[in-house]
Order: sequence, then C-alpha cells, then structure tokens
Amino acid sequence: MKPLEMLLKSAGRSQKTIVLSEGNDPRIVQAAIDARAQGVARIILIGQQQAILDQYTAAGANPDEGVQIHDPATSPLLEELVRAYFEQRKHKGITMEDAGYEARKPQVFAALLVKTGHADGTVGGAVATTSEIVRTAIQVIGAKPGAKLISSFFLMLFCQSHHVKKGVHIFADGGLVVDPSAEEMAQIALASASSLSTLIGECPRVAMLSFSTRNSAQHEKVSKVVDATRLTKLADPNLLIDGELQFDAAFVPDVAASKASGSPLEGEANVFVFPNLESGNIGYKIAQRIGGAVAIGPILQGLKKPANDLSRGCSPEDVLHMIAVTAAQAETVLVSSADKNA
Repeated sequence: MKPLEMLLKSAGRSQKTIVLSEGNDPRIVQAAIDARAQGVARIILIGQQQAILDQYTAAGANPDEGVQIHDPATSPLLEELVRAYFEQRKHKGITMEDAGYEARKPQVFAALLVKTGHADGTVGGAVATTSEIVRTAIQVIGAKPGAKLISSFFLMLFCQSHHVKKGVHIFADGGLVVDPSAEEMAQIALASASSLSTLIGECPRVAMLSFSTRNSAQHEKVSKVVDATRLTKLADPNLLIDGELQFDAAFVPDVAASKASGSPLEGEANVFVFPNLESGNIGYKIAQRIGGAVAIGPILQGLKKPANDLSRGCSPEDVLHMIAVTAAQAETVLVSSADKNA
C-alpha cells in the first residue's frame, strides 16, 4: 500500500473531529467533502452558514451527519469559548469584551474548539498567514509539557515510478524556526524523530544536514550542526543519528560509503534536519516541484493538541492530506495521554 493511502486509512480508523477555520473557502469545502467521502475524519467548518452551504451546492454536494457548521457570531458554543479564552488570557489583562472579540476570529474559535474538547485538531492557513495560525495555536492550545520549542516539518512522500527510493521522509524545519541555535536544532531533531515513528511507524534515521560532511569544511555554521548532533545524542543515546552530513551522504548509500564511511545511517536517512529555515524551505520545494514528491505541511510539532498550517496556494487535495495528518496526530495525543495515565 502506498504511504498516502496508509495515512488516509489510518486517519479514517479513528474518526477524529477536525475543525477547518476557513470554511468559506471553496478549497476547504471541497476538502471537507472529500474527507467525508473517504471516511478520513469528522469535520467542523467555521464560517457563515449560508456561504458554506452555497459552496456545497456549487460542488454538487450536501453536508452529511459527519459535518458541523459554526458561525462564530451565532454559535451556541460562543459563550463557553469566550469564557475559556478569558480564563486563559486574563493574566495578560484582557477583559471579557476583549475575549469576546478574539473568540469570534475564525482561527481563534477553531483553536478554542480544540482546547475545550469539541474537536481533536484544527487546520487553517489557506487564507490566514502562518504567523496568525502559529501564534493562535501557541496562545490557545499551548505547548505540550516538556516541549522546549514549537517547530514544524514536511512529510515528503516519494511514490512516483521515477523515485529511486519510495517511502516517507521528514524535512525539518521548513516552515517555522528561521535560524535555530545548536540547542534548537537538537530539539527539532528529537521532535521530528518522534513524529516519524508515531505517524508512520518507522524507525527514525536522522541526518543533521550541512554543506560539509565529516569536517570537509571548517565554518561556524558547520560547527553548529556538529554541536547540534552531539546534543541530540546526549538527549537520546539510542537514536540513529549522524552529522554533519551533506544531503547526498545521507541519502545515497554509495556516496555515504565514500564520504561518510562507518556512518550508522549508511545513506538511508529518513529524517533530514536542515540547519536553517532558508535551506529547509528551498529543499522541500525543489523535491516537490522538480522531484515530484508529495509535500504535506508545514506540520506543527510540540503542541498539546494538533493545529496545522496550510500554504495559501494549497489545493483541496493538500487540505485533505493535512486533515489526515492532523487526525493521525490527534490519535497519537490520545494514546500518549492514555499511556501516562496507565
């Protein structure tokens, strides 16, 4: 079974409720229709009810019993959510009036639905900016206990006939942390390794990327990657990790044998940690646009409950994939909580 099919089927088994904060957008409505048709998740759409129903009519569909529509201005849940927002932010000096104003914002309303348990995860960003989505997620949902950094990654799916290696890889951080320190790069590596194992069920093999392999170049930017690798190993001695490595030494076994002899990865890395946002963002777009990989993300990691960002150029298919990932993350949160309470 192809990785994408596995992801969609895995999400469908749990039937999580995912809230889409931009329900007036036709791409979002089409993704909701597709998610229900494929049984991926239950859906809450945020927006003006008639505008959303008009979008359904234009698409030749009707909302089924697995779809809810909430207009923040008229929702019966508004009072509850305003109170929840006020209680969470009153230490910042906000008033109930302020809370009412903020809670009516679609992305805040959606995040509050997740925080209060009415939904399992949220997806937005087809219209709103990344900064709006991330800021809201951090303020409303919050970081999970022990998380030192909120970061992001892209799931890169290599499924085409021309791909020499087929499967799922993680590229991090391609969407959020601009210039991580060595300590932050280590946190991204640890979080990304955990994301791969929980979402895909594979053993993570982490490559800490640079323009240098095994001291082939001397520069402070290389030293950062070396330090980040050391810190990651100290935090998790059992993790399969190597760095600093150039991409080819992490991805191609023959190149690894010549450039990085003895590497525990042996050119078979599946988690690639880039030294900064610039290289990570460029790298994933090259793999997507020239290499033909399916790119799902940016996916946020380090939050108490899932909240994910979309590209403003996303297609309905992109949104569907993100719904599936968010549902899978929500299942992971549920399992982790059960383990802690056992």
